[in-house]
Amino acid sequence: MIQDPHRPPVLDMTPEGDFRDTQKPLAGSWLDRALLRLGGAAALAVAIAGGLVLAALAALILGLLIPVLIVAGLVGFVSLWWRMRRARRSGMTGFVVLRR
Repeated sequence: MIQDPHRPPVLDMTPEGDFRDTQKPLAGSWLDRALLRLGGAAALAVAIAGGLVLAALAALILGLLIPVLIVAGLVGFVSLWWRMRRARRSGMTGFVVLRR
């Protein structure tokens, strides 16, 4: 048996001080191995589906926010355009926004 150089050997002793033989790993049945692979594939499918749901939710939120962004931009543009028009009519070259 080859030891892993990074792990110390396991010494299993009885209460009397005798060493026990190492147990052989239990060999699983074909059903255990099949269910392990199926469970791994199911976990991978859940991770992929969850990522797709998050991407779809982000796209939906972005789709809802784009019209709001466009309308807010148009309102801001029209407001600035109207102020510049009024300022030009009164002979000013620009306008000043006072903040309180």
